[in-house]
Amino acid sequence: MAFPYIRTMGTEVDAFLGQLARRLRPQVKTLAGLLLQRLNGELPELWENADIAALTLEETAQHVTALLDLLEARPGASAPEAPPAALDIARLYARRGIPVSRLLRAYRLDHLTLLEQLQAEAPRLTGDWRMVNQATVRLVAIGFDYVDRSSEEVVAAYQEERDRLLQRRLALTDRASKRIGTTLDISRTAEELTEVCTEDFADFVTVDLFDSALDETGTGPPEALTQRRVAQRSVLDDCPESPLRVGGTHTYPDDSEPVRALTTGRSVLHHIAGTEMPSWVAPSESHGRALRDLGLHSVLLVPLHARGDTLGLVQFVRHRTSAPFDDDDLLLAQEIVSRAAVSIDNARRYTHERSTALALQRTLLPRNTVKHAAVETASRYLPAGSRAGVGGDWYDVIPLSGARVALVVGDVVGHGLRAAATMGRLRTAVRAFADIDLMPDELLTHLDDVVIRMQREESPDEGETSATCLYAIYDPVSRRCSLASAGHVPPTVVTPSKISENLPEVPIGPPLGLGGLPFETTEFELPEDSLLVLHTDGLIAGRTRDVDQGLATLHDVLTSAPDSLEEICDRLLAALLPGRPADDVALLVARTHALDPDHVATMDLPSDPAAVSGARRFASDVLTAWGVEELSFTTELIVSELVTNAIRYGKSPVQLRLILQSTLTCEVSDASSTAPHLRRARIFDEGGRGLLLVAQCAERWGTRHGREGKVIWAEQALPSDSASTAEVA
Repeated sequence: MAFPYIRTMGTEVDAFLGQLARRLRPQVKTLAGLLLQRLNGELPELWENADIAALTLEETAQHVTALLDLLEARPGASAPEAPPAALDIARLYARRGIPVSRLLRAYRLDHLTLLEQLQAEAPRLTGDWRMVNQATVRLVAIGFDYVDRSSEEVVAAYQEERDRLLQRRLALTDRASKRIGTTLDISRTAEELTEVCTEDFADFVTVDLFDSALDETGTGPPEALTQRRVAQRSVLDDCPESPLRVGGTHTYPDDSEPVRALTTGRSVLHHIAGTEMPSWVAPSESHGRALRDLGLHSVLLVPLHARGDTLGLVQFVRHRTSAPFDDDDLLLAQEIVSRAAVSIDNARRYTHERSTALALQRTLLPRNTVKHAAVETASRYLPAGSRAGVGGDWYDVIPLSGARVALVVGDVVGHGLRAAATMGRLRTAVRAFADIDLMPDELLTHLDDVVIRMQREESPDEGETSATCLYAIYDPVSRRCSLASAGHVPPTVVTPSKISENLPEVPIGPPLGLGGLPFETTEFELPEDSLLVLHTDGLIAGRTRDVDQGLATLHDVLTSAPDSLEEICDRLLAALLPGRPADDVALLVARTHALDPDHVATMDLPSDPAAVSGARRFASDVLTAWGVEELSFTTELIVSELVTNAIRYGKSPVQLRLILQSTLTCEVSDASSTAPHLRRARIFDEGGRGLLLVAQCAERWGTRHGREGKVIWAEQALPSDSASTAEVA
């Protein structure tokens, strides 16, 4: 008999609960308010965020309605799905970074409060205590079933939103790693940071750097807080969030959040509530009103740190995005800014090194076009436009004795300060070897030894020093050019009629630094007004063009070359390097001139001391014909001493040659390779004073060696009126 009673009692309990639900339905809003009051102390975020509070009130009312519907339903009905507002608030909690445990605690408190209200209302409907007890038991079971079902759906919605946010943040981090730091340009790197972060993270982003960081002198002390706006970007046109424009400078108030972030190195998450608008956000009242109208509500301040230095500050602002920044957003911003800071510091260091290397290289290269009677020259140097930066390319024009001139072009392997410094050392060495008038192959042999010594001085981690070099000597008297190459591309020769194709092949020797391999000098004659085009491989080779194509283009330009050497250089660069060069480029264009035969006088001398007097008379007569009689006395003295030395210590044949150019040059050649040297004669010595007299009378003197002997030469400055006449001639 007990079982029918239970069934009857169960039916009565269900009916009673349905009656209870109908009685409370008009009081849904009142019950929801009571539940929220209970949550007031437990969940303060409900009252701190207006959007959460409004949505929670709606969600609570929907929960009460759903539970009342369940009580009115037929016996055995399953718990309904969680109401839409519950899922919305779960997603909102996930976006705000509020732990899901707080949301579940709110469910338990709501359940307990609602049960208490239902229990308090039940005795008003019946005095049967057994009915009240049975209704309470059924109410607890139904309530727990509903809470469990709803909690599962809410947690699933919360986790789904968290996963979506995580995927979005991972995608943002991935985009940042790929798109920030694509160039070694400070401003562009900062712009890339603002572009990435205003896509779906912030509504306004600024990047400010210390002036000291931009001046490439390292960061200043923390108190030097003057900053320059390097980049800024907004989701709105014209960046209305900031009155400062890119390139402008500013400072923050001493007690402001940005200053604290910069001085402590700690990022700041700042929420702006109500009408509050800090002065460091809005420096003026009108600007503050504009920001309030935009709805600005949260700011992230993240210092730019790299390698122990603070470079500046990045600000992230939200106003159009309703969700304020949270701690997870702060961590994400710190990660992105950290990567960007390294890229900015790399760009800063690269810019500093590049500027230093360029300044060093420009100091080491010839500053002005060398004026020389033997050749007319024009030159260009272009640093690489890629990350490789400044390299070790160089060119030079070196006056030599006997009216000759040396043309040099070279390329040090590598880039940066080390390559530029190595280039300076090699250029100095070439000039030193040129001063002792070495043949091209001999000069390259000595230069090879210099590179090998430099290699021995290097540490293993610095890399091996290597270089290429082309050294050419042009003699305007004989119009002959002799040159040798150490791994360098040969020059292009253009005669007055066409590009010369009948020149002997120039053997290309090994690059400098290998040692033990010979170099070879090639010699050929050039018509007057020929062009010699010397360059490094960066002019003709490129990523999309091979050397043969580059040479063909170079020849096409030179076949219709204008008279102006400067214009020739410009045309070559425009045709071969329309964009920024991938490698640095050195270009040297020289037009050869022949010395007027009337300004050269030669006399063959017998190996007889009696020939000295005839050499003096010959020199005097030549100087009279040239109109420089003022130099006759010193010239006769120089000729006498040089001819006497050649006859006494040298070998036949002996020859005297006088050259009138910008200077007067006296040369005496003989077949001996033994060179005299200057010494100080003692009181009773009968010799040893000749070269001392020559050194006192001449501006410069020296010895050069050739295949068939040596030449001793001495130069004298011309009188001012004669010098101008000689230059015109």
